[in-house]
Amino acid sequence: MSNTVTLPAGSTLGKSFEYGCDINVGTSSAPVWQPFRRISGFLPSPTPVAQDSQTYDDRGTPNSDVTAWSMNLAFNAQVNRNVSTGLYLPEIEAVLARTGPDAIGESAVLEARWYHKPAVGTPNPTDAGQGFFTVIPTRQNSGPAGEIEVIAIALTGKGEYEKITNPYPAAAATVPTLTSITPSGKSIGDQVTITGTGFIGVTQLKFDAIVLDVDTYTVVSAATIIATIPPLSAGIEPVTITNATGVSSAVNYTVVS
Repeated sequence: MSNTVTLPAGSTLGKSFEYGCDINVGTSSAPVWQPFRRISGFLPSPTPVAQDSQTYDDRGTPNSDVTAWSMNLAFNAQVNRNVSTGLYLPEIEAVLARTGPDAIGESAVLEARWYHKPAVGTPNPTDAGQGFFTVIPTRQNSGPAGEIEVIAIALTGKGEYEKITNPYPAAAATVPTLTSITPSGKSIGDQVTITGTGFIGVTQLKFDAIVLDVDTYTVVSAATIIATIPPLSAGIEPVTITNATGVSSAVNYTVVS
């Protein structure tokens, strides 16, 4: 028996690149959201604003109440430019426009939103926010070897930010496909690894006519499921997987006694 704690069916491990950030290149009343392209190292940092609420009852120990939250964002962006005009991508130009000598007061403020952006499956509907920021861009890779041009961008929250409904659409679902079930020669109660595609959002896993309980299989990724063979007769058993889009073609697995 494995001592690994299983995850709920349909779970998948998040990836470091699964975040997106847009900036408003329009106006607050008529926003035009421009995705920030070629970014890496995205770091959203919610920061509490606390006020001292210490009294004699605390006997000298600190006691602060959180009265508000601010949000800071930081990431790196590769610097691409138009070879005809010389201008950088619109999102880079918008950042740099907030740092010139005339960028005073509201002219120095940028509106941005950020959100969970999964490679497959449904994005987290609540992992998204929006707010106003001041900007500090810092040039990276300044050596003589011709490295890729990169700007480190720090966005410092200005006022309160808000939670928003995630604007990123779910990745298109496809009918699952099964390519293999390994290792061979396993019996009832043993674990096998099912490989294929389209496993995120699985709603049903079947060995022959038996539908597996959700606590007897784990969706490791869009391409891997670990399942426990259910009670059934020894012999060749068709295995199928179902998601919201459809049912896979069966792959046979020989269960031994």
